[in-house]
Amino acid sequence: MAFQRYLAEEVAIDHADGVLSRREALRRLALLGLGVPAASALLAACGGDGGGEPAPATTGGAATPPGPAVATQEVTFPGPAGRTIQGAWAPATQPRGAVLVIHENRGLNDHIRSVAGRLAASGYSALAIDLLSAEGGTAALGDEARAMAALSSAPRERLVADMRAGLGELERRASGQKLGAIGFCFGGGMVWLLLASGEPRLAAAAPFYGPLPDNADFSGSEAAVLGIYAEQDERVNASREAATAALERAGLTHEIVTYPGANHAFFNDTGPRYHQDAATQAYAKVLDWFGRHLG
Repeated sequence: MAFQRYLAEEVAIDHADGVLSRREALRRLALLGLGVPAASALLAACGGDGGGEPAPATTGGAATPPGPAVATQEVTFPGPAGRTIQGAWAPATQPRGAVLVIHENRGLNDHIRSVAGRLAASGYSALAIDLLSAEGGTAALGDEARAMAALSSAPRERLVADMRAGLGELERRASGQKLGAIGFCFGGGMVWLLLASGEPRLAAAAPFYGPLPDNADFSGSEAAVLGIYAEQDERVNASREAATAALERAGLTHEIVTYPGANHAFFNDTGPRYHQDAATQAYAKVLDWFGRHLG
């Protein structure tokens, strides 16, 4: 799936679900390069006119809330072509591996920093990378819609090169540890893209409900892949079988898990689609996966 189309559809579905007003959806689609006629047609195709009120959180019943987290440190490190890359670093006290954390289409925000902190508290040193570093960083853009637009127009080659630089920084900061990657939504797609790039240093990966790159070929990877999906996320689920087939063709150790009753972005405890039971179960599954393939 082309990432530009994926991001535009995400705006339209947020509108259909009542997460975004029509006015805000049209503004975001304009930033993505869609004129009013094309944007209006996309909104209609994805479910018509949402009411603009936030969708209720789907907590899924009682479960353990997000656990303790290590405080992250803002860091910079060298990137390709002399650029500086920004990130948030969370060191584990007794690391059992090191993980690159890749953000949603909103860029590097406090939620993603908290994911890095939770991983560190669970024994995995974590670096949350800011893939908008070339634009001055997520904070410099000042608006999540502008962050999305910048990610949409960023060359895929640059994003892969920055993620590889992030793995290099993890090697430096967590010397001797096996490396993993985890990403959410857009970031899940970036994990798939990193796997398709043939990156040899990844021992494990956990893409959460991320779009699969077109014609994905994972033959250059050796990572053990845990693919996380949500039952109600029909758009991303449309590529689930293709992801499974690509993993099988590459001969990679893998497991695909779909959480019932959950929708896209169910892991984000700051968002309207947070599903507490599914998020708790998925995090435990990720820790088990990393324990087997990074430890």
